[in-house]
Amino acid sequence: MDKIGIGIIGTGSIVNMYVKCISEIEGANLIALYTKSTDRVEEAKKLFGVPVFDDIEKLLALPEIQLICVCNESGNHGEAIKRSAKAGKHILSEKPLEVTPEKIDEVIDSCQKNNVILGCVLQNRCSEDYRLVERTIREGKLGKLLMGNAHINWYRNNEYYAKNPWRGTKKFDGGAAFMNQGIHTIDLLLNLMGSVKSVFGNVRTMVHNIEGEDVGTGILNFDNGAIGNITAGTTLYPGYPERLEIYGEKGSILMEGGKIEQWNVQGTSKPKSLQESGNSSGASDPTSIGHANHKTVIQDMVNAIEENRSPMVDGAEAKKAVEVIVAIYLSSQEEKLIHL
Repeated sequence: MDKIGIGIIGTGSIVNMYVKCISEIEGANLIALYTKSTDRVEEAKKLFGVPVFDDIEKLLALPEIQLICVCNESGNHGEAIKRSAKAGKHILSEKPLEVTPEKIDEVIDSCQKNNVILGCVLQNRCSEDYRLVERTIREGKLGKLLMGNAHINWYRNNEYYAKNPWRGTKKFDGGAAFMNQGIHTIDLLLNLMGSVKSVFGNVRTMVHNIEGEDVGTGILNFDNGAIGNITAGTTLYPGYPERLEIYGEKGSILMEGGKIEQWNVQGTSKPKSLQESGNSSGASDPTSIGHANHKTVIQDMVNAIEENRSPMVDGAEAKKAVEVIVAIYLSSQEEKLIHL
């Protein structure tokens, strides 16, 4: 079978991870990249070893490309996805698909109309530890779920925002600590606990000179009757590994930095084979995250194209965390409970 040809929109730091992943996937082949910066073209050619265009239509016109990976600014994902869909390309986008639920609905509709597959990169679902937690809950071993908490108490210095001015803006980042850093762990929480009935949020910008929040909290009421709490920040020095806490009537499981730290499930013992596993956390350095989970997501997307099926995280799944985050923002702004 021929390899799936891949094009990438964007040449930022995350693209290095994509290029590494694609090189390790037998059924994939990197064809070309697009950058909006003419000054970046020659530098990117040397760095990635493939053609680089500053005209997106030239990239999308290449017939050998079947899949586009969208890796530009969050608030520009939607336009890139819609243009790629119109060109008949399947799409795998970095999180979030877009920065509002309404814009996500637009890209889902565009992909459906053009009969292309849409996937989103929420790679933390792929770790062995998390998948074990997911199976344990699905099999009912925790019993009735009581509480689910997510804590993304990270740190970013001023340079992080200064060298990429789109970060922390409402237009291009959709916010800050919740939408950019927190979304992965929030996605994990929702996947385990189920849909959310209502939220009460409180977000603030206390240190960084940005539009979005650098500290905040949200209280969740889940449809199944459980409650939960989310805290997130990018000014909580020195930054601590993200934490996920799930409590049920038959026990509890706590994860930290993608690794199971506490396993107290009645009738079971902590799985020894996973005690030393887990992935690096981006608590204080966004470049410290490994590429294994990204590779799993890209491999799944390649397989989805070959098998004409939905990927592990489709548009509807990717929308759920954005809906909750936007509701937290609205709740904080209006100082009231928001029903989803």
